[in-house]
Amino acid sequence: MVKPIIQAIFEQLYDFGVRSFFTVVGRGKRAIEDHFTPDQEFIEYLKKSGKKTDVLSTFYEKAAKSHLAFVTQTEPRGFGDAVLRVKPYLTGLDFIVHAGDTFIISPENDYLSRLQATHTALDSDATVLLQEVKNPELYGVVIGEEFTGGIVKIDRAVEKPEIFLSQTAIMPIYIFKESIFEALESISPGKGGELQLTDAIQFLITSGKKVVGVKLNEKETRLDIGSPETLIEALWLSSRELTSREAKWVTA
Repeated sequence: MVKPIIQAIFEQLYDFGVRSFFTVVGRGKRAIEDHFTPDQEFIEYLKKSGKKTDVLSTFYEKAAKSHLAFVTQTEPRGFGDAVLRVKPYLTGLDFIVHAGDTFIISPENDYLSRLQATHTALDSDATVLLQEVKNPELYGVVIGEEFTGGIVKIDRAVEKPEIFLSQTAIMPIYIFKESIFEALESISPGKGGELQLTDAIQFLITSGKKVVGVKLNEKETRLDIGSPETLIEALWLSSRELTSREAKWVTA
């Protein structure tokens, strides 16, 4: 089954228990909002054509049972700016941030369970997903003390370091307290002239806030379609994972 990665992310979060979604989109991305709007005429057309509709019908049912809002990012000012756009809607709440170009294949959505459990148990201001990588210069990276269970107390976070600091990279899936908004409003644009979420995480650390990480384990696979190179890798990994019982999605 081929489906858009944004749909796969939505369904994974829905199955985890999330029911309220704010999707930050840029100009010309109306197709994303349209995709989440149930189209019963299309369902009937598929049925008359002899096509299976169970997957699409299930997706529409989940969308209908969710609170969906689309927030416009008027200019591409970075991931941090995208997060800041939802500040008016999340006062007093802890919330998940999930990039639209990354998907984690994880048995029983275990990585999300570990993120949430760690965030709650340690009462952290930011809990971030981590993975050891071979090319850390392409990511935000962290330095910190690792404990059992793949938990890391983060002491420093740097966006795309020019010199080697660590191979422990930040994956773009997080749980935040609302203190992240103050951090984002306090920093200046960083790499590429964009408001970097990694810089805001470092601001939290410098301010004495608790920031922790949770590492992916060997049973979990990250699919990244953020660049042509990683898209090719993601397609290969997802096709390989289709032979396992955990895999349900191929990116498109």
